[in-house]
Amino acid sequence: MAKYQGRAFQLWGLAICLSLSLIPKSFATNFTIGSAAGWSVSNAQSYNQWAETNRFQIGDSIVFNYPSGQDSVLLVSQDDYNNCNTDHPIQKMDDGHTVFTFTKSGSHYFISGNKDYCLKNEKVVVTVMADRSSNKTSASPPPSGSADTNPSPAPEAQQSPSPPAPSEINPTPAPASDHTPPPPNSASSLAHITFLGYFGAFAASSLILA
Repeated sequence: MAKYQGRAFQLWGLAICLSLSLIPKSFATNFTIGSAAGWSVSNAQSYNQWAETNRFQIGDSIVFNYPSGQDSVLLVSQDDYNNCNTDHPIQKMDDGHTVFTFTKSGSHYFISGNKDYCLKNEKVVVTVMADRSSNKTSASPPPSGSADTNPSPAPEAQQSPSPPAPSEINPTPAPASDHTPPPPNSASSLAHITFLGYFGAFAASSLILA
């Protein structure tokens, strides 16, 4: 019976682990920029307004749909975003259906690979929120060499007063009784305790097996 119970607990634990591993994926969201119009100049004016109304988290993805060969998406720095500089992108994507997954928090700058389109506001800034679960507060140790790390010296012990002199008058010891009861037999007490211990262990093992 115990063997089957252990097997059942192992299967239950495996099912819980598999469920937990699927939680981040089930909560990830794909955001399609521009909706039906996609990534294009005609819809460029509303890109940043759209990004500001959404909450992006680590693991989410942004989807760019555009005609392959006519446009592209560049991940760039903030300066290149402001100046529509397409010469040195961090990453270039031009497959017509770009899915970019956010792996870190902070601002991400995207512009069109066509500089003329970028100058017409075909660009967007997406800010990804920080992962609060990774901000673990822990007490950091004080820096080495700090004055606080050196323990204060113990105060000097004050001189304790001398104990009073013992009294010269010793109390008279009480006379020994002639009928002092003999000490209990230690061997018989030990045997009694041992018997109780064996009986208790046998009873506990019987309950576990039942």
